Amino acid sequence: MSSHPHASRRARCLSELLGTYLLVLIGPGTVAAVSLAQGITTFEALLIIGFAFGATVALVILLFGRISGAHINPAVTLAHTIAGKTSLEMFLPYISFQVLGGLLGAFTVKLIFSQFGSPADLGTTKLASAVSLPVGTLLEAVGTFVLAMSGFVASLRVHKKPGEAALIGSTLFVVILALGPLTNASLNPARSLGPALASGYLTNLYVYWLGPLTGGLIAGLAFRFLERSKLGKGSRAVCLC
Repeated sequence: MSSHPHASRRARCLSELLGTYLLVLIGPGTVAAVSLAQGITTFEALLIIGFAFGATVALVILLFGRISGAHINPAVTLAHTIAGKTSLEMFLPYISFQVLGGLLGAFTVKLIFSQFGSPADLGTTKLASAVSLPVGTLLEAVGTFVLAMSGFVASLRVHKKPGEAALIGSTLFVVILALGPLTNASLNPARSLGPALASGYLTNLYVYWLGPLTGGLIAGLAFRFLERSKLGKGSRAVCLC
């Protein structure tokens, strides 16, 4: 990847694996843990879960952003590739290691919570009963677009990793608060696939691939257009969650 010429291909792939592992271990793990807690309101649970995801993404950016860009999300990798920020040769390796990291994280959650059965289906993402498949897919696409664009904006406006981490983590937190009650706000195919396979709950899984990948594609095209219009001239490469 041109933005990280100092990092080897192996180091970048390992970074994506470890980052996605941490995201799925802590994020869905928090969902499972909160579902077992007593006396927590729905809104309080949403706040805790949103903070867990946002803080984890921010931490991963700080730990691995300078190595691989800390995408930890196939939809973000797609956005980067379309925008020309990640080389095409790294597209499949990144996604493969993100999926592997998500699977390892989910089965670690399963190991931890196996004594409790399968609380909240191990953090599996599900649509609310009132949300149709097309609407759910659209919401996931919009949420992912916002998340990906926040990273592109961070690359233009923020010049230190802590600032990027805070902006992107905060964006994810807000999107989870907004979409969590409707779609569980996955925005990340690898985050949804791991818990789904670990719990065996595969219903509507395609929504959490089609929606985020569509949002990432549109974000990548939008940023590429803005760069070509010289609105992003002189910006450095972005690190996204």
